[in-house]
Amino acid sequence: MIKLLLKVVFVSVLFGPNISSADTPEEGLLSLYGDENFVSIATGRKQLISRAPAVASVITAKDIREMGAKDLDEVLEAVPGLHVSVKAGGYNPIYTIRGIHSEFNPQVLVLINGLPATSVLFGDRGQVWAGMPVENISRVEVIRGPGSAIFGADAFAGTINVITKTSVEIDGVETGVSAGSFDTKRAWLQYGGESNDWEIAFSMEVLSTDGQDEEISSDLQSALDVPSGTSASQAPGELNLERKSIDARLDLAKDNWRIRMGYQGRKDAGIGAGANGSLDPLGEGNGRRINFDLIYDDKDFAENWELKGTLSYFDVANKLNLFLSPPGSDFTALGGFAFPDGIIGNPDTYERHTRFELSSFFTGFENHDVRIGAGYSHQDQYKVEESKNFFVVLTPSGPAPVPLGSVVDVSETMPFNQEKVREIRYLFLQDEWRLAPDWSLTGGVRYDHYSDFGGTVNPRVALVWNTTYRLTSKLLYGRAFRAPSFAEQFNINNPVAVGNEDLDPETINTYELAFDYVFSNELRSGLNLFYYEMQDIIRFNPTVADNTGDQRGHGLEWEFEWDTTDNLTLVGNYAYQKSEDEDSNSDAPNAPGQQVYLRADYQVAPKWVLNSQVNWVMGRERAVGDTRSDVGDYTTMDVSLRAKEVFLGIEMAFSLRNLTDEDVFEPSLAPGNIPNDLPQAGRSFTAEIRKIW
Repeated sequence: MIKLLLKVVFVSVLFGPNISSADTPEEGLLSLYGDENFVSIATGRKQLISRAPAVASVITAKDIREMGAKDLDEVLEAVPGLHVSVKAGGYNPIYTIRGIHSEFNPQVLVLINGLPATSVLFGDRGQVWAGMPVENISRVEVIRGPGSAIFGADAFAGTINVITKTSVEIDGVETGVSAGSFDTKRAWLQYGGESNDWEIAFSMEVLSTDGQDEEISSDLQSALDVPSGTSASQAPGELNLERKSIDARLDLAKDNWRIRMGYQGRKDAGIGAGANGSLDPLGEGNGRRINFDLIYDDKDFAENWELKGTLSYFDVANKLNLFLSPPGSDFTALGGFAFPDGIIGNPDTYERHTRFELSSFFTGFENHDVRIGAGYSHQDQYKVEESKNFFVVLTPSGPAPVPLGSVVDVSETMPFNQEKVREIRYLFLQDEWRLAPDWSLTGGVRYDHYSDFGGTVNPRVALVWNTTYRLTSKLLYGRAFRAPSFAEQFNINNPVAVGNEDLDPETINTYELAFDYVFSNELRSGLNLFYYEMQDIIRFNPTVADNTGDQRGHGLEWEFEWDTTDNLTLVGNYAYQKSEDEDSNSDAPNAPGQQVYLRADYQVAPKWVLNSQVNWVMGRERAVGDTRSDVGDYTTMDVSLRAKEVFLGIEMAFSLRNLTDEDVFEPSLAPGNIPNDLPQAGRSFTAEIRKIW
């Protein structure tokens, strides 16, 4: 602690004049930072990023449009210390933050308008996620580091909050279409206006794509074909990433009330590189996500009191049709059986999440801003269905599939998981205390009680010092937890992945030292140093889920934003992390050791903006026992050109991703069923046209 405080003092002396922020009006800070440099998820109030008691990043709708992003995953690559990887099944995203990487990625909480978009089965965003379009996104707020003191479970390595547009931000009718590589076609419609004192915002986007078509040269079935003398493997073969999707949202607001409704439908979504390490060109997933949110927010509820209440319903369905092994598979040479039609599994899950929260800010104490709240969540995996043509037994040489003769409905006899209910009750308290004109101390704690594993307490403390007029220094501590998923607790009838109802949550303690410095109205920079300790990591060890792992990590994140001229803005960041698996005394696998991101926005003419961005990813090591060479480094470049209001309110844009056609691979997890890793898209092109009416 002494060393950290000495560093704060050293940086404050190094960085410039001691002009007290007590003598600086808030308007001065606004002129330095700009209105878009605010974040709301750090405390529940909108505040300057530099003063927020967290390490946060914000990407606005303007940023998203200028970088040419079409999906949330493309947006998040711009965040320091956040890398978007993928898993083989469906190419669902893995948001790797600060070296914390796992197949289902339950350690990162994704919120939509402040409410979780989490499936309880695996703790991820659902098995048929299939992307999230960006046209209706107002801004994306990201906290790197723990957030359980505010949001509860899974705000562990980081929290991503996607905020959708309101009527004020749309203001009229906007339509658009785009087309590009992989036979990708999109169309969208947005409306914002008023009717009978109601503010109305509506958005709908439809998409159809064949998906990127990079080739998998070898898969698990390739290796199994050798002893059996068969040629069942579909490799070499293209990824299966086609899909159709529809996203619709409605936002209604009047006085203190707001209603939000959303529907995300996914149809015929491809299985990526296969759910079991074997290419599956025939499999597909279908899914839906429905939300209904009712919010009451009264800033003048009573003297010194603000009141906010939220009632939310979230419905998730995932239906999968999988060929875990392709037609013609024959394991008789290995002591198994032949599957002329392939090994077929069709697991379906249905969830309902109902949430209620009541919170209040109290400002009646001098120099204190107190927030208190309580809530209840009911998570119901109300239906588990499965049909398949096999079951698995353990043999001396490992697990072996045994034929059932045909595809049989086993929902009542041997389903892969169970219909279960989880109830969560929680209380939280937060106090932002202005110790002095230049100092603030934010303390918070949240207690969650789970019906299945009991209670957990997660505190945080943040000391923020306006060291000089231009420099802000922060010393942060936070504890967070990740709740066991239903797959980890209630898996059954699968001898290689057995659930454990006695699991404890994973925990993490994180310490951070952060600086934010404004060199001038045109140049801002930030530096963050972090250290964390993870405990009780949940792993299948070897076949039963258990709390068996610990991990430590440290690193730094540096970022800057520079308006070099009226026509050119540069944005960049660098991230370094080193994490160690305490059980194996080796570097934690699959996460980048270093990342560099640089973006330039250049106004080439009054109506034309040219954007280019470079993303450099390095230092991804393998897991212990994985004898493959480390995952290759890569550098990608994207370019987009946008013409604003060319004529009659029409806007055009053209973008090229992976301009140099770089070979990019994300790691296939050990033992390397797909030995040459997971290829990402090569060079791709998109053209779009939009009109504001």
